[in-house]
Amino acid sequence: MALTGLVLAGFVLGHMTGNLLMFKGPEAINAYAAWLHANPGLLWGARVVMIISTIAHIWAGILLSLENRAARAGGPAVAATRRATIASRTMPYSGVVILGFAIFHLLHFTFKAVALGDVSFGDDVYKMVIAGFSSKPVAYFYIISLLLLCLHLSHGVSSVFQTLGLRNERWRSRLDSLALAYGWIIALGFISIPLAVLTGYLK
Repeated sequence: MALTGLVLAGFVLGHMTGNLLMFKGPEAINAYAAWLHANPGLLWGARVVMIISTIAHIWAGILLSLENRAARAGGPAVAATRRATIASRTMPYSGVVILGFAIFHLLHFTFKAVALGDVSFGDDVYKMVIAGFSSKPVAYFYIISLLLLCLHLSHGVSSVFQTLGLRNERWRSRLDSLALAYGWIIALGFISIPLAVLTGYLK
């Protein structure tokens, strides 16, 4: 689960970095999108890795949830559960919402199966994103989902450190803080775009 978590965490960082080109204007984000489509091997290679990693991550998450549920029948695991954070206790639920959000996101901007109005945007990704987030329900759904992603990442990244044997008593609080900071950076980076559209900063 640590490997798939690292792959997915790295992907969202790269995806967020590319999306933030919205703030540099239409030319920057459209050039980035054109570059991606001009390199189908790279684009589809990343997509295949993401699909495999996501399936493996979901499967590992289900197995871990079942193991944790069985362990909570009694003994030391009960005390550990009481000490667990909100992020760790809600991992299965936030994971389900994030999966639904990811599917909606693909239908929204990649496959354009979600209505974006009657305008044809062609290759103009900038206008497409503005139109997409001009819908308040859609923008709010993105924002809520990304806050849940922050929660999910904060525990997930911390768990990766533990799996790799780096999260000892001395470094636990520091690594937990680093994981929380990473989660917030990712969430706020993504959230800044729908917020900028809603407030009229991007138009």
